[in-house]
Amino acid sequence: MRLFTVDSFTDTPFKGNPAGVCVLESKLTDDAYIDIAQEINLSETAFVYKEKGTYQLKWFTPTKEVDLCGHATLATAKILFEKYGYADEVIAFETKSGVLTVRKVDGGLEMNFPIGNASVYEGEDKILEAFLNEKPLAIILDNHWCIIELDSDEAVKNLEPNLNLLLSHSKKSFVVTAKSSSKKYDFISRFFGPAIGIDEDPVTGSAHCYLANYWSKKLAKNILIGYQASKRGGIVECEIIDNNRVLLRGNCVIMSELLIEWDI
Repeated sequence: MRLFTVDSFTDTPFKGNPAGVCVLESKLTDDAYIDIAQEINLSETAFVYKEKGTYQLKWFTPTKEVDLCGHATLATAKILFEKYGYADEVIAFETKSGVLTVRKVDGGLEMNFPIGNASVYEGEDKILEAFLNEKPLAIILDNHWCIIELDSDEAVKNLEPNLNLLLSHSKKSFVVTAKSSSKKYDFISRFFGPAIGIDEDPVTGSAHCYLANYWSKKLAKNILIGYQASKRGGIVECEIIDNNRVLLRGNCVIMSELLIEWDI
């Protein structure tokens, strides 16, 4: 077992979203995954191992397994390419969200993910209005996801979240977004998920599966640049492609390899 920390969706140390990456010789129990994720105490830790010649990839927050995590997938590919000498241009991972691939591209890595399809919610949501202190322009929902559009990027940046309100909501993952006023970006966003152990996530790849689809339709563009306006900040380049897929591009910085002095 080798254990790394990696800053994803950035080329600058201490920016982007930090992830743990645990490279295993074989799979562990769910209790062991949770114990390690809690010890690392980042928003997600990725666990990767080979089974019958194929990489298996799992993601855990400090409290539970999740179905999809972008920044920890990017971080895992970075480790396999640079620390394990993976020779091919594309790595394929078997995951709870199907087969995901990561490709080397100029200036970083490119993930091929399923697009996020959500439905517009037409009713009122008093919890969200109290959380935002305003009425959102749009709410779109899918499974545990709730994407909320506000009328300005300043409203997104200045939002002071009351996370207890979100804990009472039926959804678990909340993305607040707006069109960017900066020419450098097409849209900005922030992510909150207190019910899954993440108060605010620095940069959320899986959220951009939804954001790319939503803003591509609104802005009539297939390639978009998203900025996640957390304290650390991070940039995700998104491209809508055929077959309900989206490409998410970014870079990573390997921050540390941890010396393990315990047994599972």
